[in-house]
Amino acid sequence: MQLQENLRDDLKYYFMNPCEKYRARRNIPWKLGVQILKIVMITTQLILFGLNNQLVVSYKEENTMALKNLFLKDYRGVDEDDYSVAVYTQHDVYDRLFYVLEQYSQLGRLSVGPISYAEDEDGKLLPLVVCKECYKKGSLEPSDGVYNIDAQLETIQHFIFDFSVGHQNDVFKPLPAFVSRLVDITITFQLKGINLQTVRSRELPDCYSFSVTITFDNQCHSGMVKIWLNIGTERSACTDWKISGTAQKNTHYLLVFDGFVILICLTSAVLCTRSIILAVRLLQRFSRFLHENYNRKVCEDDQREFLNGWYVLVIVSDLLAIIGSILKMEIQAKSLTSYDVCSIFLGTSTLMVWVSVIRYLGYFQKYNVLILTMKAAFPKVLRFCCCAGMIYLGYTFCGWIVLGPYHEKFEGLSRVAECLFSLLNGDDMFTTFAQLKDKNTVVWLFSRAYLFTFISLFIYMVLSLFIALITDAYETIKNYQENGFPLTDLQKFLREQKDFPVVEENSQTDVHIRRSVLCCCPRYKFMVQFVCGSSMTSYH
Repeated sequence: MQLQENLRDDLKYYFMNPCEKYRARRNIPWKLGVQILKIVMITTQLILFGLNNQLVVSYKEENTMALKNLFLKDYRGVDEDDYSVAVYTQHDVYDRLFYVLEQYSQLGRLSVGPISYAEDEDGKLLPLVVCKECYKKGSLEPSDGVYNIDAQLETIQHFIFDFSVGHQNDVFKPLPAFVSRLVDITITFQLKGINLQTVRSRELPDCYSFSVTITFDNQCHSGMVKIWLNIGTERSACTDWKISGTAQKNTHYLLVFDGFVILICLTSAVLCTRSIILAVRLLQRFSRFLHENYNRKVCEDDQREFLNGWYVLVIVSDLLAIIGSILKMEIQAKSLTSYDVCSIFLGTSTLMVWVSVIRYLGYFQKYNVLILTMKAAFPKVLRFCCCAGMIYLGYTFCGWIVLGPYHEKFEGLSRVAECLFSLLNGDDMFTTFAQLKDKNTVVWLFSRAYLFTFISLFIYMVLSLFIALITDAYETIKNYQENGFPLTDLQKFLREQKDFPVVEENSQTDVHIRRSVLCCCPRYKFMVQFVCGSSMTSYH
């Protein structure tokens, strides 16, 4: 009897909220305090890193825009269909090629930013490389419909060190002779730059290497040569740098702050792991109690109450925050350049940390509706989405293959999926209808049937059923909060109820009970069937 009372007391204490635990045994809620401190520190860390990351992103974007204006003649400041500039005559192709080389040779006098030529390990300037790609053999007579093409490509490279006009003519002199078989011309070179924006935020400046590629694309042979400028950016280690002021001291403070964040996350992970271990031990004790006294097993509903998913979420967020903090410290020390990877770890950990706050709001019945509704509706919603997803994929593939050549929103599978999702939410409908090219009557008629059936099916039926599932779960939760939740074995034990009937495994009643559609736990005539896991959450 004493063992039973001790078990009941331990279980009651485990399922208490932090305030009740303090009132019951005067135990300070260290775990709650650590979580609050962690939320503040991780959010502060994320904001500081985000501000720094914005400077890096803006520097890369503005450099890309500056280089396009420097090396692309007649660039208007906005790319057209992903290409920067388009030309239509051989003279314009020559003019743009020479313009790139001329601008490159005068870069030091033209650029207003701290940017210069890249050098190799011996201190020599890296060459500008011109690469011409064309078919090995080709002769065309469009008027007679005669052609002779060798589809194998050949590549001709020129390493340019001298930027005189004569040397440029030598490089591009054979261009008219094989313009009909020209596929593309690629100009590549490397530059160095320094981002001084970070000095304003009292951090050490970053050094960058830019790999610039300018492509004259003639693959279509349609009479339009598209000019692309792409930049590969990589942060490189600055050598022989000196800086005065508070930037270096501020970097040391940030490193100490990141180290403290790691310590807090480790403490949080250890406390949550300890709680999980304690829960497993309590589950084993409760399982032995039911087996020895009532020859019963703990149902899956009660088992899930011991294996708290919130603790798992907190541990995962702690691990992500620790990894992200380590990467951030390496970036602050100028040893790594993985801004995007670090952002993913820090952003995901912060998301999970703030989501875990819902656990503490769940202790109050008025704020617990969201958690209970999500838990009750999730299984049905997941099955419903799987079925609706098959129809959605069918429309995606169909729209891509039929409308892709005639509509820019259907050119790729990902773009089709994004367009249909926008239509599903009632966004940009008229524009999607109006932008379809009506040159092909059959495709135009098909597009109308395609779009009307998709919008009607998904908005008026699929989306309405989706909302109905969630609404039904909410109404069920609301009804249980007013009339009471059904009791599981664990709750009856905590409330000191003695009616634990021994159920025969082969009895018809047991078969009827265990085949309950909504829950695995036994339910009796005076109980109302309910979704697994909801009742215990309310009791907490």
